[in-house]
Amino acid sequence: MTRVGALYQGNDRCEFRVWAPLRRQIALHIAGPSERDLSLENDETGYWQATVDNVPPGSRYWYMLEGRTRRPDPASQFQPEGVHGPCEVIDHTAFTWADAGWEGVPLEDMVIYELHVGTFTPEGTCEAIIPRLPELSALGITAIELMPVAQFPGERNWGYDGVYPYAPQNSYGGPAGLKTLVNAIHRQNMSAILDVVYNHLGPEGNYFRDFGPYFTGRYRPPWGDALNYDEAYSPGVRDFFIENALFWLRDYHFDALRLDALHHVYDRSARHFIQELTERVGHLSHQSARRYYLIGESDLDDVRFLKPPSDGGYGLDAQWCDDFHHCLHTLLTGESTGYYEDFGRLAQMAKAFKAGFVYSWQFSRFRRKFHGSSSRQRPARQFVVFAQNHDQTGNRMLGERLSTLVDFESLKLAAGTFLLSPYLPLLFMGEEYAEEAPFLYFVSHTDEELIAAVREGRQAEFEAFQWDQPCPDPQAPETFQESKLHWDQRTRARHRILRAFYERLLELRRGIPHVVSKKNLTVGTLPRQKALLWHRRHEWGEVAGLMNFDAEPQEVSLPASGWIWGKILDSADPQWEGPGAMRTETVAKRQRVRMPPRSIAVFQAGSSVVAGEQRAAQAAIAAVEE
Repeated sequence: MTRVGALYQGNDRCEFRVWAPLRRQIALHIAGPSERDLSLENDETGYWQATVDNVPPGSRYWYMLEGRTRRPDPASQFQPEGVHGPCEVIDHTAFTWADAGWEGVPLEDMVIYELHVGTFTPEGTCEAIIPRLPELSALGITAIELMPVAQFPGERNWGYDGVYPYAPQNSYGGPAGLKTLVNAIHRQNMSAILDVVYNHLGPEGNYFRDFGPYFTGRYRPPWGDALNYDEAYSPGVRDFFIENALFWLRDYHFDALRLDALHHVYDRSARHFIQELTERVGHLSHQSARRYYLIGESDLDDVRFLKPPSDGGYGLDAQWCDDFHHCLHTLLTGESTGYYEDFGRLAQMAKAFKAGFVYSWQFSRFRRKFHGSSSRQRPARQFVVFAQNHDQTGNRMLGERLSTLVDFESLKLAAGTFLLSPYLPLLFMGEEYAEEAPFLYFVSHTDEELIAAVREGRQAEFEAFQWDQPCPDPQAPETFQESKLHWDQRTRARHRILRAFYERLLELRRGIPHVVSKKNLTVGTLPRQKALLWHRRHEWGEVAGLMNFDAEPQEVSLPASGWIWGKILDSADPQWEGPGAMRTETVAKRQRVRMPPRSIAVFQAGSSVVAGEQRAAQAAIAAVEE
């Protein structure tokens, strides 16, 4: 592996290295403080390099191609003037880290909070997030996931149009701001996760073609040419992005990376790019004596991404499970257009809850083909589940959150379903208090033709969902402003109640022994009642959850047990501003309970739970939590 970019060595000495295998001449132009031009020397692998004195941190530079074309460094570590401006030399040793000895949160203990830096606070910067971290920690969050921060055009973007994979966005606070945020996340005993994009690069400011064959026309992803991971010259491309992953983990102290849209990472090599990436990150973990994680996103339902290389897989630690979301969303909203066409049945929700993937080589009506593979044998810690995320919210035409699509009881049911699942839960910023602001798609390009193309493409994207109204203008500043959180809502009325409910659910989750496990877990459905039941046995007794997805009350039985069941949570309780809790507090063997519409109830059974004594039921769960 070869590191690229401006590699500061200390004492105002810097090594510059760039991959450009088809170029005949490359010069380095130092723009300041001491302006000059220097020739770079190349080797047989296509790398050009020079080690230069009198280059203090903060120096600006460009590359001159063939003596006439001035371009920023593809591996620039900071673009203070945006995607078209000069690069800046960064000294990573100058930052004072305060996380010595930090080992990160174990994967199975992660409760992930996904946020977009630009819309999470009014200021839209990394450092503005820091005052909110203690409250997220108190909620029960153990990992903060940032949507992509690699430099993109302008100041408004989701981050998936980044064109400098090594450079933290200048409007977010650049390198110093990002490191300060990661430092603060670790001070709260939370892990830091960064979303990275290795399937494409954005269009504006993308000068990679001027340097080398980074792209291939063999594959056609929806966002432009695919990255060249398997054709001639692909070793340089693979090195560039693998080193980028190591860069974020090593130099910015991130604990994990979320890999975007792996179904558009095309590689027919015998050794897939993702496999090579996981192996290299594994080597870094070994060298650092600290575990780093890779979490993928893929809509293929393919367990090869999760299996270890020894079993023919690519070795990811975990991946997002869209099937779980789609099952939950369709049951709560009744939507059936687009990819929701494949979902909506209670049995699918049960399969997602127990196995992970719903499609394990069944016919998909939406795709018009057989789809997926069985994930039943994969451990629960390999799946990240959610009721909302940036994709499922922002890829709606109007960016509606679940809070504006379903009633309050359904919001509580959704929360209980995924937060008490055997998987790693992910919350999308603001959902814990029923944020009502939309999360729309926004950009701030400068090229008029590109702006028009984005507008047209966005409108066409929703044809499959039969949303035929005008799409909000992605380029308009007000589209971005509308997407900012109303953080003060969390202390008001039902917003406050829902946040407290989320906190209680996460308390219960911590109190369930071995919660991130499929073992000793049974999941069943009562189709007539439109109810789902899960049941766990553990060392001290049993715990069970009842979920009524029907709009009418239902009579449901708890699993047969040698214990008395004591109720420990009821979403319909007036405490949670529900319509009225079920009448019973303890349930004997084979006794039926009446569940209110769209509700979830959790029961604990153990030796300390006796008939007619709710206090004992509460004490049992409290003992487990402690």
